[in-house]
This record gives sequence, structure tokens and C-alpha cells, in this order.
Amino acid sequence: MLLRKFLPTTLALALAVSMSSLAAAPAEILLSHQLDEERAERVEKVVERFNGSQKEYEVKLVRRVQGEPAKDLNLVTREEQGHFVAAKATFKPIQQIMTEAGVPFDGSKIAPELRVGLADAKGNLVALPIGLSTPILFINKSAFRKAGLDPEKPPRTWAETQQAADKLFDSGSTCPYTTSWPAWVHIDNLSAWNGVEVADAKGRLVFNGLPQVKHTALLTTWAKARFFIYFGRRDEADRRFAEGECGMLTSSSSLFGALHESRRADTGVSPLPYHDDVQGAPQQTLAGGSSLWAAAGRKPAEYKGIAQFVRFLMEPDLQVQLTAASGFLPMTAAARAAAGSKLLQADVAGLNIAYRQLQGPAALRTIRVSEIEKVRIIVEEELEAAWSGKTPAKEALDIAVQRGNLVMHAAPAAAKAPASKKK
Repeated sequence: MLLRKFLPTTLALALAVSMSSLAAAPAEILLSHQLDEERAERVEKVVERFNGSQKEYEVKLVRRVQGEPAKDLNLVTREEQGHFVAAKATFKPIQQIMTEAGVPFDGSKIAPELRVGLADAKGNLVALPIGLSTPILFINKSAFRKAGLDPEKPPRTWAETQQAADKLFDSGSTCPYTTSWPAWVHIDNLSAWNGVEVADAKGRLVFNGLPQVKHTALLTTWAKARFFIYFGRRDEADRRFAEGECGMLTSSSSLFGALHESRRADTGVSPLPYHDDVQGAPQQTLAGGSSLWAAAGRKPAEYKGIAQFVRFLMEPDLQVQLTAASGFLPMTAAARAAAGSKLLQADVAGLNIAYRQLQGPAALRTIRVSEIEKVRIIVEEELEAAWSGKTPAKEALDIAVQRGNLVMHAAPAAAKAPASKKK
């Protein structure tokens, strides 16, 4: 009799505890990415900090597989951005998510140069510019000293860069200069920095002008002289420079944090070189990098979690942490001020150079060949043909522009006209 009374009570208590546990389980939010192992570990630390700051939501980092549907959140690289912009109807704008969730959010506080391509016609953010940077010049101070160069006076122009490369080569360097991300650095940013366009007012590509041709031809002569060593289209050059193999590198400003932290190479930073015979140069470089996109069709509770994660990412202290760990540009003026006051001067050297380069209207250009995958591939194929000596610089860029315009402005196949009737 006693067992009959006790058993239902025990079962009811167990069920209540079980239901309570289920109710307390945090809502899961998947964040997809295509980062390398090192960068993924840094993002994982940020995710862990968010998960530890509250108990309602749990963000999980997962690797994105091509062809799979978008996850709740998606960290998109510069090279992928064109795909996401083209498919933006399948994503929910960040501004809308924040408004519907009732979470304070002012996208206008994010620097204009970071919002390019990520805002709608009214200026509302479609995605969050979380991991952006701009290209700068890195130098190996030890290699400079060995070559008799002053490491505190890095080259400012491409002419001075050639002189430095010459001396580095004479001192025994097997890689005086190298570069990562060729289309981003040597077409998009080379053009903006020197005040020439990559596209006209109608959106047709025009990056085969005199400054771009001259620059491409210059790097071709460097490649022949072994001043310029090319390691491919992505960031293999970054690793070679970090290991002390190269004397100079043009790459993302976000690389400075990792280089400074590893201390494998005594690294200095300088603005991206410019051509001093181009009137008005230098002007402004462009910001590019990773952005955060939210998928459409999720439940209100999931969007509330996404809104809380975005608010967490917008906190100045968190942006300072991201800057210190990854070298990314802080999104707001408040975060930039916090980075300037909380980080050591050596840690913000690359950051300050990046800020100065981004000031000006050219930084707001919307057409960037490095963000349109098919065009980027074409551009890099033709740059490689020029640098290897297979194609003259002018011809290579003419072909790249022609091929790129065919991709960007391909007309739909014309419908077949009805056959004329025989008389």
C-alpha cells in the first residue's frame, strides 16, 4: 500500500525534474565558417565567451560544406561574399532581426567604409562586418638590417620598394618581396590607392588603364629578376613571411596580430606602397574581410539568440579582444577608441596605419573584383600569365577586363525567332 502511494509521487517528481531540465536547456544556434584551423580557434574563444556569459543560448561553430543549406549564422569570407549578396533574399537582414527582437542596435555607428556592400538602399545592415581589414606592407626588420636598410624607414612608394628589393636580393634574400590575395591587393586596392577606377559608372570593368598596366608590368620585371616571388592566390605568402623567408609582404592588416604574437620574424608595418608619378596618389584603400549573415526562416526564439550574439559582438571590449587576437578593424568609433587606449602601441601599429588608409570617398567603392568569385579567378589567371612572362601586361589586363565583363554582363540567351513561313 505504501509502495503504491510512493511510486506515483516519485514518478511525478522525476518527470518534473526532467521537464525542468528540458526547459533550462539553451537554444542551439549553429555558426558556419570556412576558416583555417588557427582562425577558427580564435573565433571559438569568442563563442565560448558568449556561451559563458548567459544560459539561454548556445552558439556552436561548425565547418561549412559547399552545397549545404545555410546555417543559423554564417561567417562569410571576402571571396564568398558575392554568392551571399546574390542570394540575400534567403537571409534575414541583421537590422530587422535586432528590431524585431527589441535589442538596441544602431548600424549607423559602424564606420561607413566597413558597411560597403552590406547595407540596403536605406542604409540598413543586411550583414555584420565583423572581421574586416585592409592591405598594408610588412617588412622583416632583420632582413632589412642585413641588407643595410633602415627598418624604421620602410619604403613608401613602389619605386622605393624596388630599391629595397634590390638590396635584399644582393644580401642573399631568396624572396625579397611577396604578396597574398593578388586581385584584392594588386587590382582593387592598387586602383583605389592610386585614384583610378576598376569600373565605370555603368558597372563595366576598366582596370586596364595606364597605372594598373604599369604596375602589373613592374611586378613582371621583378618576377624575372627574382625580386618578387609568387606563392599563389591565397595566403601561402603570409606563412612564408612569418617563417622569415621573405623580406617584404603585402597582405591583410589583420595579419599583424598573429605576426606580432608569434615573434618568429621581427616585423615592421608600413602603408601600402603607391606610385608617386600618379597624380593625386595616395588616396584610400578598401576594407574587406568577413561578414556575419543570418539565415531566413528561423523561429523567433532563435532570432532572439542571434540578436543577443550580435549585441555581444558590438560591445567595445569584445571588439578590442577581437582586434588583439585577430587584428580585425573595430566596427565603431567607441571600439576604436577603446582599442587605442587599452592595447599596447606595438599592438595597434598596423591598426593605426589601416585607419589612415581607409579615410576618404574612394573607400566606399562598391564594385570590387576580389568579391566576385568568377571575376576574381579570371583576374588572377591573367595576372599570373603576366607575372610569369607568358602574356604582356597590357594584353593580360585587356583580356581580364574583356572576360570579366562577359561574366558580369552576360545577356540571357536570346529566344529563338520563329521560323519564317515559306511562300
